Amino acid sequence: MTRLPDSRWLMLAFSFILLSVWHLSQGPVTLQVTELSQLQKTILLDIRLPRWLLVIGNGMALGLAGATLQLLLRNPLAEPGLIGVSSMSALTTVAVLYFGMLGMSSFLLPLVALAGGLLGLLVILLLAWRQHDVYRVILAGVAVSSLAAALMGLILYLAPNPFAFQEWSLWTLGTLANRSWSHLLLLLPCLVLGVALLASARHLLTALTLSEQTVATLGFKLVSQRNMILLAVAVLVAGSVVSAGIIGFIGLLAPHCIRLLGEQHPQRVLWLSAPAGALLLLSMDIITRVISGPRELPVGIVAALVGAPLLIALLMRQYRQQVI
Repeated sequence: MTRLPDSRWLMLAFSFILLSVWHLSQGPVTLQVTELSQLQKTILLDIRLPRWLLVIGNGMALGLAGATLQLLLRNPLAEPGLIGVSSMSALTTVAVLYFGMLGMSSFLLPLVALAGGLLGLLVILLLAWRQHDVYRVILAGVAVSSLAAALMGLILYLAPNPFAFQEWSLWTLGTLANRSWSHLLLLLPCLVLGVALLASARHLLTALTLSEQTVATLGFKLVSQRNMILLAVAVLVAGSVVSAGIIGFIGLLAPHCIRLLGEQHPQRVLWLSAPAGALLLLSMDIITRVISGPRELPVGIVAALVGAPLLIALLMRQYRQQVI
């Protein structure tokens, strides 16, 4: 069992500071750090700072959700989109907007997204959980995710006007553009609640590295505590979806980044995946702002373009390890 050496901690801290300064400096207006004008203060406090905090919060939420699913399902390739929570959260959000039930910045949107995520989880539990088979959970999640994506595509096709289509489609692409403090306030309660639920179930997540029979003998209530862990994942993903849309691969890659740095203990991988996810999303958001033209490229597209090749590399690495 290894810990991250101090030099690597310093490297991560330096990377975070460097990327944060770079992120806050991105934009058409150059900020003079020594003497900010009133316009520059407004840009920093009302546009760039909430976006930076939203990037950090979303990265932490997705990193934690991905690490949790990888521990719970004993699958190093698991991520939040795998069990359909992201798609169901986005589907219910777009549906209530389509029927005009809520506004774009309503504080009820997290509850709507959470209800959708929980509905997806309920369907998965009914389809697979009685058998306690993680492969059935994964297959059920893929089915729910595909169905939600199809229904969301239908709603977008029936959008009343092109502007509504463009606005709603952001939930399927994932974007951090034009975000404000109101979006951050949508995310924060979900992030705090999700972290609290995971903290209460941290011992079970550690024990799940053992066989299920061994875990059962340790006195854990597997079904109820697993459901609570899935609830924590749903809460974290719902907060991310209503504040930024569906952003894939962050939850998959963050735990692997920590393992590649030499950390293997389950609890430390879990909690260190939060800052790792923040660093990954921060890097990807910087890429979107550097390469974008008149219209900013959604960060979800960049995450897929970067994450898909890395996923292929992880699959090939896992295959070579099995062969050897």
